Amino acid sequence: MAKKKEAAYRVPLFDRIFKPEIITLKNGSTVARPRSRTPLIAAILIAVVWASIQLTGFDIGIIIRRGHQFTYILARIFHPNFSYFGKVVGPLLDTIKMSILGSVLGATLALPFAVVASTNINKSALAVSLCRFLLNIIRTLPTLVIAKFAALIFGLGTFAGTVAITVFTFGVVSKMMYEAIETIDMGAFEAMESAGGDKFQSFRTACFPQILPTYLSYCLYSLEMNIRAAAILGYVGAGGLGLLINERIGWRDYEGLGMVLLALFVVVFIIENTSQYLRRKLS
Repeated sequence: MAKKKEAAYRVPLFDRIFKPEIITLKNGSTVARPRSRTPLIAAILIAVVWASIQLTGFDIGIIIRRGHQFTYILARIFHPNFSYFGKVVGPLLDTIKMSILGSVLGATLALPFAVVASTNINKSALAVSLCRFLLNIIRTLPTLVIAKFAALIFGLGTFAGTVAITVFTFGVVSKMMYEAIETIDMGAFEAMESAGGDKFQSFRTACFPQILPTYLSYCLYSLEMNIRAAAILGYVGAGGLGLLINERIGWRDYEGLGMVLLALFVVVFIIENTSQYLRRKLS
């Protein structure tokens, strides 16, 4: 027995973890049972968490000592200053206008690019690859970074915010749409081409009715996201509620900040519920 245990300990660690365990049954046959990876996965997870704590300087003591400040600020935010509402209306309308206009422009520009990036419509591998590469670059850039560049190029204000939302919506809707286009039934499209129609006519007649509900649903979904994104674009000078949020935080006016957030919450709640209702009708 001691010799068997000693031989087992001499098995390399790699073999004990990764190679299957051979079990001999009563009838003499052998079965390979995969070894559990749970200890290995747990060890890797613990190592990654520990390394992350060291690199980020996470300190639970600071959270314990300063946790009361969180509840103090929240208590003031949940007592909004309603007399401040008059100053919220203008930036709130700017945020809504930026979101709507940017969503419409971005979604409109996205459709033709989505068609070009679809492998079942566009048979040119080079054109598809170039178009998808461009869309991947655009989706990589966060909205705040795009807004910062737009503010540097076009100046501070809502125009820069509208440009940023347009670019962001264009990247998101294009990606979702070319994936949706590649799943449609191509029978009618091929029949239209066989009858002498060009690609544009064939797509408009045979494919567009199939993707229209999906397209409108994605447009509404983008509008929901853009309302929230537009609220923070003021941090980089793109106008909207972000300017007020940054200003109220800087002045430690948490009651005024509560009024800004309350107005934003009401607008987002109305738009999201309206969008969900319309998307249910489209599906």
